Amino acid sequence: MTRQQTIVHIGGYTAASGGGRGDGIVAARRDPATGGLTPLGTVAVTPSPSFLVRHPALPVLYAVNELPEGEVSAFRVGPDGDLTPLGVRGTGGAEPCHLAVTPDGGHLVVANYGGGSVAVFPLDPAGVPGERSDLVVHAGHGPDPERQEMAHCHMVSPAPHGGPLLAVDLGTDSVYRYDLDAASGRLVPRGPQVRMAAGTGPRHLARHPDGRRCWLVGELDGTVTAYELSPDGALHLRGRVDASARAGHVQPSEITVGPDGRFLYVGNRGVGTVSVFAVAGELPELVAEVKTGGEWPRHVVLAGEHLYVADERADMVRVFRVDASTGIPTPVGEPVPVPSPTCVLP
Repeated sequence: MTRQQTIVHIGGYTAASGGGRGDGIVAARRDPATGGLTPLGTVAVTPSPSFLVRHPALPVLYAVNELPEGEVSAFRVGPDGDLTPLGVRGTGGAEPCHLAVTPDGGHLVVANYGGGSVAVFPLDPAGVPGERSDLVVHAGHGPDPERQEMAHCHMVSPAPHGGPLLAVDLGTDSVYRYDLDAASGRLVPRGPQVRMAAGTGPRHLARHPDGRRCWLVGELDGTVTAYELSPDGALHLRGRVDASARAGHVQPSEITVGPDGRFLYVGNRGVGTVSVFAVAGELPELVAEVKTGGEWPRHVVLAGEHLYVADERADMVRVFRVDASTGIPTPVGEPVPVPSPTCVLP
């Protein structure tokens, strides 16, 4: 394992733009055996890098800058996790909150939350974003007058093995499907959007490794909705369950599937838990709900035998070891202090 493979980058909110306490992107060294993180300090001073992603083939990292006039920043990653700026592009919308690189490494796709839109950037052979090639703006609203007064795109999910890009929109209770034309860098709608139950507020989705199933968390109604996923990207409803068994206001954040496809993990803000679901049946079955030690688990991610939980309000990243047979995480060591963390990128 190389030095670069043991580096974790952590994004979060900064004071000037997001009301946070961070300065930019933080690097930490990960011990693959224990899961422990050793913070190495801020490696890129950049405004509110609230979500991060890596290029699939190049040592390049991309961050959204969640600003009123949104930006995306690109960095070359050094052996010890240091970041060298490669460029900044405007996203064409407010408050970009998620981004992804297409599996072929040719394009960067960004979700503008405040703008309710999806932006596309071609990437050159070095992974540097070029001029924006498309901006698709969603229209509509949902029943929640405060959170769904307009479209709010919250996630973009390219299909890992071909097929349409899925764009999850909290404001319109919808998932939009797009084909990306590689030559022009433009998005072509694939049929009408998939509408969820009114007031769901879909935030993020997780795809099963088999490519035939996916699950969406509802930020506003505190649910997990199960879908069968057909090759054309169509979502066929299978039902939904509560994201948490706890009493109180539950606001799910991240959702992810273990690499063996047996368990689903959901971060629950408000009650400070991670729910573990078995997914052998048609609907997810809750097998455990683990306290994270904080109130606001914004992001959860798996790396090897470990689960990392970024608690935005508690200024910490918590490390858990996952039992391979039960899927249940157990906390390891003390929380790692990080200001306003919102994304952990192994």
